[in-house]
Amino acid sequence: MHGDVTRLLGECREGGKDALDRVLPLVYEELRTLAERSLRRESPGHTLQATALVNEAWLRLVDQREQNWENRSHFLAIAATAMRRILVNHARDRRALKRGGDRQRETLFEAAALFEERADDLLALDEALDKLARVDDTKRQIVELRFFAGLSAEETARVLDVSTRTVERGWRLAKAWLRREVAGSADAGTNR
Repeated sequence: MHGDVTRLLGECREGGKDALDRVLPLVYEELRTLAERSLRRESPGHTLQATALVNEAWLRLVDQREQNWENRSHFLAIAATAMRRILVNHARDRRALKRGGDRQRETLFEAAALFEERADDLLALDEALDKLARVDDTKRQIVELRFFAGLSAEETARVLDVSTRTVERGWRLAKAWLRREVAGSADAGTNR
């Protein structure tokens, strides 16, 4: 099955119109698992469902102008990044509602408003990940795959084509770097 996905992704790169339609059934369960793992880290009252997250990520993936996916692992890594972006955008929308944006819709999201602190944490993490990408993009990918996609160290190593030990070391270093970075941004926010 993994070989089929890689072959179909190759056909997509070469302009095969129907190849992408044949990819979804082969990766749907893996995408759903990524989505469920990502959502488990969200607040209990989160308004997104795994199916909606998969569908939105899929739409973003197929809407890309260039689809240069090398193989199944590369595709899943990009899907995890897309899911992260969707969750961050969702958190930004919730934060905007909390601060008075779109007052008419606010009552529809009252339950989500209870968990706004979590949205702020996610936004701070997103900013820190962008900074980490400029310093060490592999560590950023490790965080996305471990935290947002919920992959194990072994699964992350397979996706990134590195050793499990490299992932474990990168995970430890990235967590420490992110903790320091997010704490620094929180301190800067309280000093304003």
